Amino acid sequence: MGTSPQIQNHGQDRHEGPEYVHPVSQDGFDLTGHHVDLSDTESDSDLESDDTAIFGNPQPRRLESAPLITSRRRFSSIDEDNDHDGVLGPVEEDEEKPVTWSSLPKKGQLAILTLARLSEPLTQTSLQAYLFYQLKSFDPSLPDSKISAQAGMLQGCFTAAQFITAVWWGRLADAEWMGRKRVLLIGLMGTCLSCIGFGFSRSFATAMVFRTLGGVLNSNVGVMRTLIAEIIAEKKYQSRAFLLLPMCFNIGVIIGPILGGTLADPINSFPQFFGPGSTIGGKDGVWWMQHWPYALPNLLSAVFIFTSFLAVFLGLDETHEIARYRKDWGRKMGKRLTRAWARRPRHYRPLTRSSDDDSVYTDGSLGAWSTPSSPARSRVHPRPHKKIGFCQIWTRNIVLTLVAHFLLAFHTSAFNSMTFVFLPAPRAPENSRQGLFHFGGGLGLPSSRVGLATAIIGFIGLPLQIFLYPMIQTKLGTLTSFRTFLPFSPIAYVLMPFLVVLPRIPWIIWPSFTFVISLQVISRTFILPAAIILVNNCVTDPSILGTVHGVAQSIASAGRTMGPFLGGWGLGLGLENNMIGAVWWALAVESLLGWAMLWSIYEGKGIEHKKDEIEEDEE
Repeated sequence: MGTSPQIQNHGQDRHEGPEYVHPVSQDGFDLTGHHVDLSDTESDSDLESDDTAIFGNPQPRRLESAPLITSRRRFSSIDEDNDHDGVLGPVEEDEEKPVTWSSLPKKGQLAILTLARLSEPLTQTSLQAYLFYQLKSFDPSLPDSKISAQAGMLQGCFTAAQFITAVWWGRLADAEWMGRKRVLLIGLMGTCLSCIGFGFSRSFATAMVFRTLGGVLNSNVGVMRTLIAEIIAEKKYQSRAFLLLPMCFNIGVIIGPILGGTLADPINSFPQFFGPGSTIGGKDGVWWMQHWPYALPNLLSAVFIFTSFLAVFLGLDETHEIARYRKDWGRKMGKRLTRAWARRPRHYRPLTRSSDDDSVYTDGSLGAWSTPSSPARSRVHPRPHKKIGFCQIWTRNIVLTLVAHFLLAFHTSAFNSMTFVFLPAPRAPENSRQGLFHFGGGLGLPSSRVGLATAIIGFIGLPLQIFLYPMIQTKLGTLTSFRTFLPFSPIAYVLMPFLVVLPRIPWIIWPSFTFVISLQVISRTFILPAAIILVNNCVTDPSILGTVHGVAQSIASAGRTMGPFLGGWGLGLGLENNMIGAVWWALAVESLLGWAMLWSIYEGKGIEHKKDEIEEDEE
């Protein structure tokens, strides 16, 4: 099969509109069947230089005519779903493939970010399974009320530290000398050290120090949102890409408590393996498990986080518009390990472009062809531009979007915290109810049933996120779906306290509880990714993207700190004054306030990428 050497210009002309020249056959017809004047083609010197570059022959070579293609198709140099090196392939002109999970670009990069994000909810939910008992082991003489207060302080110090430092980590992620990847690596390593230190703590003060350290160094969520926004350049993929981070929460809710509850205090949980006279423990048992009974689940969490640290170090690309041109030793090492692992036989040399010098290799015959060109990163130099000051970031739309983000984080975190106090709280006496609104008590569920309720939340949310959310969000749009599904949350908050007045019959209580929880989970499934996308799309300058996401994480951390604190305080007042519903109904009013604010904001265009810029980055 022969083609004209004029094909060499396809890489330069493919984005230049009318100047694009179709490949021409020997008899003067291009691939669309139109006649082309060969007198306007390249000179013989150009042909000679091209033949020399490809075939190593100084003499120009006459090529056979190409077959005539009459179908109405255009040629694309890069397949939209694969990383081909400039090999032409037919693509339908007017047909656009529907967006599916399998069509997401850069799936390897997204998988690394998902692995890194999953480490945090796994750690947090694992901790909740044994936190009360670990605090009790520090001082067994403390009453349960004091232990509960300490547990609240440990939860609050982590989010409070995030609130203080997330903005500055976002600014560092926007700095040219730091970048996104380095900030993410610092956050993962800080979380890993925090887990190890917390597991081997012997006092409440030491546990507070390590939890605070984890919050100070952990800005992972804001940085990951920034990375996803820059990895997924086309908006049509955003609904699925930004959903990956909330999905990790539901996975963590299902798996984390199981791991934490199973591995905590292994001497008593598995005496046949770790106790005195056991297979592993020997005569006296595993001494460090006796001294630090809650270290094992933390060590497992640390191993998982360190694995994600290695995946980020070796496999994640920097996306900062300036810092991505810096040498990345971890990424180079990862590529070398990949090549060493998947080395092909020496007798086969495919026509590819080397990642280092982009040279063309042939084995004597040209079954497919590729244009030798300079790599984009070596040819294009970063263009410095005027930096936007911190005070100039805050447009009206950004501020209102962040306020809505705070209100959302407040009521969702308060609901989670209040639910797991409301479920095990003892039931009120039968004669304590007075009228329609004056009643108290909780559902009085044992700890095993509380774990079942936790699993219900995860099992409802995960299928909704995978199958239902992308279709509805694509049809309605981000802001419309936010406005449509947010009211489901206040409905759930209004109905939740009325569960205590239902007859104490399992086949009535559990379906009713599942219905109320489903309302909130459906709402959260649609509004959490929508909130992230709205924050991302209100930024139009890539130099402040990390800063705005850092501020969003800081504000969300403030909401997650205040929500459980005020919700727990209000729940306590409701139990004391026989009006358990007051705090739930106040939470419904707060969520409705956030819903009303959505009508004063609009979805921005975000950082728009031209198609040729996207293709250049993929090359």
